[in-house]
Amino acid sequence: MPRSRIIHPLGHPIWHSLAHGWSALAQGDDHARRLDSLHGPFGAAVDGSDTSRRALAALVPPDDELWLLGQDAITPPPGVHVARTATLAQMVAPSVTPATAPPPAWVPLDESDAADMLDLALLTKPGPFRSHTHRLGRFIGVRDEGRLVAMAGERMRLPGFTEVSGVCTHPDWRGRGLAGALMRVVAQAMLDRGETPFLHAYAAHDKTIALYRSLGFEVRAELPMMVVTRTSQ
Repeated sequence: MPRSRIIHPLGHPIWHSLAHGWSALAQGDDHARRLDSLHGPFGAAVDGSDTSRRALAALVPPDDELWLLGQDAITPPPGVHVARTATLAQMVAPSVTPATAPPPAWVPLDESDAADMLDLALLTKPGPFRSHTHRLGRFIGVRDEGRLVAMAGERMRLPGFTEVSGVCTHPDWRGRGLAGALMRVVAQAMLDRGETPFLHAYAAHDKTIALYRSLGFEVRAELPMMVVTRTSQ
């Protein structure tokens, strides 16, 4: 029997999240799994076998999309429609670059903030954000006169690594360093827990990647990303 090539966990982060940090929210089996759709549109196969790829295709909902990353996004599963593709820069932060100014007055966000978090995410589109995404990890935010104007939090969770995600700022409050400041707080908390922060950014967005580098993140790899839907009948 041929030996499988060993892939770094961050090379297959969705699968490892579904097998560990997201296991209670995972649907599927040992061949392929997806995250509960209220929490996010992510899915992955355990390997590239035909059986696993068919199992992954079966998890694409009829009225929704499935986001694939890394090895799952090289070739689409059978019988699906490719809605879009992109290349993501996967970045990790061995340490956080110290800030030159005090952080803004931030607050922890919880279930009572869910509607405001979803509204801000839908307005700014930091990436897939569903009605229960805020339950995937710790989120913090900045409010101005009661209005949520910036936030950052956690999403993928696999042994030794946690993803910084949901980073966004209302257009009227951009240019004040809020996103970077919140990311520093979130990433440092991960480091304090003994975890390595990582994130994903579109590889073509040079300014975004430059910002993340200034916070202490460095590019680990570039990964293909693919969004698929069911083939129309």
